[in-house]
Amino acid sequence: MTSSTLSRGAATGALLSLAVGSFGIGMTEFVVMGLLPDIARDLLPALSSADPEAAIAQTGWLITLYALGVVVGAPTIAGAVAKYPRHRVMIGLALALTAFNALTFVLPSFELVAASRFLAGLPHGAYFGIGALVAADVLGPGRRAKGVAFVLTGLTIANVVGVPLGTYLGQQVGWRAAFMVVAAIFAAATVCIGFFVPEHEGDAARTFRAELGVFRIGQVWLTLAVGAIGFGGFFAVYSYVAPMVTEVAGSPQWAVPIVLVVMGIGMTVGNLVGGVVADRDLKRTMLVGFVALAVVQTLLALSAQGVWALAVFVFATGFISSCLSPAIQTRLMDVAEDNQSIAAALNHSALNMGNSLGAFLGGTVIAIGWGFTAPAWVGVALALSGLVLAVVSFAVDARRRVAVPA
Repeated sequence: MTSSTLSRGAATGALLSLAVGSFGIGMTEFVVMGLLPDIARDLLPALSSADPEAAIAQTGWLITLYALGVVVGAPTIAGAVAKYPRHRVMIGLALALTAFNALTFVLPSFELVAASRFLAGLPHGAYFGIGALVAADVLGPGRRAKGVAFVLTGLTIANVVGVPLGTYLGQQVGWRAAFMVVAAIFAAATVCIGFFVPEHEGDAARTFRAELGVFRIGQVWLTLAVGAIGFGGFFAVYSYVAPMVTEVAGSPQWAVPIVLVVMGIGMTVGNLVGGVVADRDLKRTMLVGFVALAVVQTLLALSAQGVWALAVFVFATGFISSCLSPAIQTRLMDVAEDNQSIAAALNHSALNMGNSLGAFLGGTVIAIGWGFTAPAWVGVALALSGLVLAVVSFAVDARRRVAVPA
């Protein structure tokens, strides 16, 4: 069965099955951020007692390593499996996510947990990239950004439900319990995909070498840089929400999951809005989005001492960032010509380069003593850098249209 022959109910079942996996990815990627102090105390007890800020900054490497796994895995896996049936690839990716997150749950030391986080990141980009292509096929032509947004819905809902609940569970029972739940979600996603996602044949003519031809396109590099640098502004803030709530705003630890819910709601609403506005005017969505992100993070840095103001600007940060995400992915697919499988996955490499960059720079400014609001200023600089790169990318398009008239 192909997507074109699916009933409305069957199509919904296929999309929801993919969203279960994206929910799990959202939870495994972001739950670490709310549990940094707990993980630091467990895996780095001596350093945590002597220098809590340094321990939290070092634990932030778990975020960076996961993101690097996405960066490495997205193009290599997506390029290697482009010729295989997409529904079978999705089952394999969901199984890998189950296994690698189970390792995070059981491994005993910081070094081994760090390795498991890198492994868990490897299937992330390919799952979202290939899943976005399947969703776009299910929804039909002219609705690509909405298809991308639907697959991302599971991720954003994870930030409303999964991440706060996982954070609370980790605080009460132990941080490892959150990853036991994550592994169970991926196991459920594997079963759902096997039952409800219809056959989607790959392209037997697409080889790994042919897929790598995408890197010869200059606009692909520019768009990847837009996502990696511009979106790093979001991750610079998100990675250190927990200490911002407790150390800057002076709120109790139980307030961290509540603030994460607020950010997750912003991300969910922003994702839904972003899919619509990107289909209408992709260029304006990206340019206005980066300006707004820089403004909001400036206000966050200036007012984080009050928990209510912190919550408002955290919500706005999540909203604007998620408006940008479908636009960046659609832009990358636009400039990638016929290399759609690897292009769809590369977007997640770019966003997780942003994750890695934002977490690293945020941890660096904390470690050198600039305080827990310093990551927001890092976010401002990265958002403005993303804006400049986006302007350059669209200017190159305009110049090419003038140089080659219709």
